[in-house]
Amino acid sequence: MKRLLAKLFALALTLSAAATSFAQMPSPPEVAARSYLLLDLTTGQTLAQREADAPADPASLTKLMTAYIAFTALREKKLTLEQTLPVSVRAWQERKGGGSLMFIEPRMTPKVADLLRGVIVNSGNDASVALAEGVGGSLDNFVAMMNRQAQAWGLKNTSFKNVTGLTEAGHKSTARDVAVIASHIINDFPEYYPIYSIKKYHYEGSPTTNENNRNVLLLRDPSVDGMKTGFTEAAGYCMVVSAQRDFPNLAATGAGGGKRRLLSVVLGAASMDARANESQKLLNWGFLAFDTVRLFEADKAVATVPVWKGKLNEARLGSSAAVFVSVPKGDGARLQTQIERTDPLVAPLAQGQRVGTLKVSTPAGAVVAERPLVVLAAVEQAGIFGRAWDAIRLWIK
Repeated sequence: MKRLLAKLFALALTLSAAATSFAQMPSPPEVAARSYLLLDLTTGQTLAQREADAPADPASLTKLMTAYIAFTALREKKLTLEQTLPVSVRAWQERKGGGSLMFIEPRMTPKVADLLRGVIVNSGNDASVALAEGVGGSLDNFVAMMNRQAQAWGLKNTSFKNVTGLTEAGHKSTARDVAVIASHIINDFPEYYPIYSIKKYHYEGSPTTNENNRNVLLLRDPSVDGMKTGFTEAAGYCMVVSAQRDFPNLAATGAGGGKRRLLSVVLGAASMDARANESQKLLNWGFLAFDTVRLFEADKAVATVPVWKGKLNEARLGSSAAVFVSVPKGDGARLQTQIERTDPLVAPLAQGQRVGTLKVSTPAGAVVAERPLVVLAAVEQAGIFGRAWDAIRLWIK
């Protein structure tokens, strides 16, 4: 492989181990919690963290995975939103455990849509059990499904023992793993994510009327549109929050305006107010301390290069997906993007074929990110005479 370097843009792709090469990394705020993580879902970058890989009791944040497995069953048409499910005695007995409830009883036949709201909005342990039994056939089967999904995502520090998050030996997760689960809900199931923005839900027939969503930031911050809270004595007060705000700095790149989404995870805060305040603090800091820009547009050429033995003389190269990046405010213009590609390029070339790498580095040469460089449009092989002529030219070259 021969390096062909081209200065394309003065922007960064990701924050990585080379982040120390920035002029000055923003200092995160003091967060009163055992562990936390702030993730930019637009770019996939972790903006701040502390003890993010320390195993902890996730409390009702467990129900993020409970909901994800149910969403998957809906997508696979194993059940429908309008389908009714029985309420077992086991589900009803959750009211004896002292946790949050939807207040369903064996005489009731809630729909799957009702139970999802009971899990997500009310954080109902009874709803979680009823939904899990309906999807998995039994609680043990459903918990096994949760753990298989965690393993598929590589969540080595997560192990589920139940579907509710009540304290149990071996039931654990981390701030980073919780962020992965939450981000999969947002990215994989945009059709169901709006349930997390519902501020209050009352199931008809339920004896209680105090069923507000405990995510108080839904009321305080209009940019917040989800996700989940949790509490046990062992876990402390926990919270996952996602917010989406405009980032008009995209207009300066010629790409127009856009939305930027951040996700915060706070584990082990001291109170309900503390978890909300610390989450809000993290979100505000992330939106203010970093710029997010579009570095590459999907299927837009960043280079046009010669092709040998092809029906076309040139190939358009670029990124198959739009690439968004976050950088400390003011540092974007200091970085350089480079191309490293195969040379010579010889037809046939398939659309989407990787032929190199887009790299971004600091002025000192420290690489901070890489993305695949692909062929944007196929180049067919030339006829025998064209190939022979190019073979001679390549030999002379």
